[in-house]
Amino acid sequence: MTQPSTSNTLLLRDVVKTYAMGTSIVRALDGVSLEIARNEYVAVMGPSGSGKSTLMNIIGCLDVPTSGTYCLEGQMVAEMPETRLAEIRNRRIGFVFQTFNLLPRANILHNVELPLVYGGIPRADRRARAVKALETVGLADRMTHRPNELSGGQRQRVAIARALVARPSIILADEPTGNLDSKTGEGIMAVLDGLHADGQTIILVTHEEHIADHAHRIVRLRDGLIESDQARGSVARRAVPALDLAVAMGAPAA
Repeated sequence: MTQPSTSNTLLLRDVVKTYAMGTSIVRALDGVSLEIARNEYVAVMGPSGSGKSTLMNIIGCLDVPTSGTYCLEGQMVAEMPETRLAEIRNRRIGFVFQTFNLLPRANILHNVELPLVYGGIPRADRRARAVKALETVGLADRMTHRPNELSGGQRQRVAIARALVARPSIILADEPTGNLDSKTGEGIMAVLDGLHADGQTIILVTHEEHIADHAHRIVRLRDGLIESDQARGSVARRAVPALDLAVAMGAPAA
């Protein structure tokens, strides 16, 4: 098993995200500070409108903060051009969605290797990596099947394999069991648990407590703010100090 590292994978400091709604300004995030280290397993929870989807979009480089800072593996995301953000989304963040988002006419091997096609990886290499990812999620015997020939749980495993194939720093799983029955959902969570045990950083968005219980830490949002941030069976984590951002960027400590 890969040993966890204490180094930061991501660090958000005083992140605000606003949207214009007619003549009003909505603060979807209202000053969020959050630190997630490599190999952490974090669940993000909150009611509708709490800001959890906005937070995940920013972490996943699908959006940028209105103000505040987001540091991903030592790089300032808000300062990156869109081409660089697209590269990070393709290579360093693996997305798992509730709705699978698979190409219906392609077999699952092609579905899994597709991110590598966009990344310009040579054919032989991307094929080998796609096969390995499908083996990891237990679908080595389904590589030539199309999505409509698979169960819902198998399709979600394909989506997880696709998220893994680029060897990302972070897996972002957005309600990954939302379209599955409870037994199948537990099977998907067992896959995510195994990936974490092998060293993968996982951030999970869910509204279900029994799914969040798989994580080792639960962050709860309400009204654009972090309401609580607790390791399971432990006291609340410390607030992110201002010094951490400078350290993460390689500046010497004062």
